[in-house]
Amino acid sequence: MNVIGYVIAIVILAIIVVFTAKGIKIVPESRVYVIERLGKYSQGLQSGLNFINPFFDRVAKVISLKEQVVDFPPQPVITKDNATMQIDTIVYFQITDPKLYTYGVERPLAAIENLTATTLRNIIGDMTVDQTLTSRDTINTAMRAELDEATDPWGIKVNRVELKSILPPEDIRVAMEKEMKAEREKRANILEAQAKKESAILVAEGNKQAAILNAEAEKETAIKRAEGQAQAILAIQKAQAESLRVLSEADPSQKVLTLKGLEAFQKVADGKATKIIIPTELSGLASLATSFAELNQKVELKKE
Repeated sequence: MNVIGYVIAIVILAIIVVFTAKGIKIVPESRVYVIERLGKYSQGLQSGLNFINPFFDRVAKVISLKEQVVDFPPQPVITKDNATMQIDTIVYFQITDPKLYTYGVERPLAAIENLTATTLRNIIGDMTVDQTLTSRDTINTAMRAELDEATDPWGIKVNRVELKSILPPEDIRVAMEKEMKAEREKRANILEAQAKKESAILVAEGNKQAAILNAEAEKETAIKRAEGQAQAILAIQKAQAESLRVLSEADPSQKVLTLKGLEAFQKVADGKATKIIIPTELSGLASLATSFAELNQKVELKKE
């Protein structure tokens, strides 16, 4: 009896330990355990040490409260101008109500994917190809607002929606590449023309500055030359004036004056003038010189 009693006690103690261990739940950070009691929602266990009824309670679902990222496969979307485009979307969402997430919708990720596809078709259906390719931010904002509103009854908060890739049809891609190539060539031609224009302007301005500098140099040269000639003439005039002054102070005789006049006449005669006017006071002196030359010639003949 004592042995049987010990065995029964040990079995009962083991059962108590097992059920007690099952009633202790340690929940990690950023997670919530959804507890059902007899098949009905009971509570959500937060992070830390928690106790449940091991006989009637069970963990129905473990939910992460972290932000999650889902990359959905490309979806075919028809634009307003009837072009079929493949658009790949990424949705960033977070579970805010574990109870609604557990019981609000079946297969929440599949529901979000289908909702994303239909919302994307509605938005892109009102846009052309060019608008679709250049309005990523507008599309992202519109999709986030609509998805967030639609998933709110499911306990889901949509934080961001991004268009990962937009693939237009092959013929549109080829046409866009040709258009971009033509646009690049156009910009290159414009830049080349602007460069040539600026180069021509710089060359013309350089020639203009060179002509101005040459004209200023010639002007300065002419001014310096004129100043030099004026100074030379002034020096000669001063010298002549000084000579006359000295001659006047010396009180020369009539013969000296006549000799000076003859010297001046000699200088005039050395020029290229074809007609020379001789003053009357020098005519006698000229005849005297002629007579003296003839007399000198006769004396030389007699000596011979």
